[in-house]
Amino acid sequence: MMSNLTFLPRVAVTTDLKSIGGHPTYAVTQKYVDPLLPLSGVLPWLLPSMGAELPLDAVLGDVDGLVFTGSPSNIEPHHYGQALSNPESPADPARDATTLPLIRAALARGIPVLGICRGFQEINVALGGSLLQEVHNTAGFDDHREDDTLDVAGQYGPAHRLQAVPGGMLASIVGADSWEVNSLHGQGIQTLAPDLLAQAHAPDGLVEAYTYQPAHRTDAGFVLAVQWHPEWQAAQNPVSRAIYAAFGNACRQFAARKRDDSLARAA
Repeated sequence: MMSNLTFLPRVAVTTDLKSIGGHPTYAVTQKYVDPLLPLSGVLPWLLPSMGAELPLDAVLGDVDGLVFTGSPSNIEPHHYGQALSNPESPADPARDATTLPLIRAALARGIPVLGICRGFQEINVALGGSLLQEVHNTAGFDDHREDDTLDVAGQYGPAHRLQAVPGGMLASIVGADSWEVNSLHGQGIQTLAPDLLAQAHAPDGLVEAYTYQPAHRTDAGFVLAVQWHPEWQAAQNPVSRAIYAAFGNACRQFAARKRDDSLARAA
């Protein structure tokens, strides 16, 4: 992919605010960043979780896509009208304060978005959906958490088969209606936000992927969010390669439209 590119769209990648060695640190796991250049053909920029101090218009005016990453932390449940069920649930209020308004502003502009795990949950919450805080303790659902007794490779190995919605956007991107995915999450979708459309489900019916299709817009752009982790060894996974390629194509198309609009205004 890279050899044919003369321009690299810029993609913002969300970070966590965590303590490392006693110092507050903006950080993101390497695996979320590394697939973007070779598989999507985009240049990743790490976005600090600065909350209300982050100038949204300036950020969104300079990027051609956004990736909302996974994280060990959970969205604080007051954002979707619930009380905290487990006081030990890891939180990152600075990230919540950054991503939730950023999502709404990005979707309003039609900027391509890829959401993964926590990012998948963030988009749903930002648009008015709710979450199951403990899927494994909810009747009718399986335990979707990783097995802590396994090494990292084992934890990210195939966990269950996913069923895509036939004829949906995700099935079209992947070229199949069913495939194996990993599973490393304790929370999941309770109520899907009104403007989101499910694209795949786990065997227990839990939503595993969705797109953004608001009834009032026909130009919503590329938005795909998945509950599993396609970034893990993405280059060796045909499903992951297809998802990252589709995201990269959307970012290039968005960047081209933005350049054309800029040239038209200058003419």
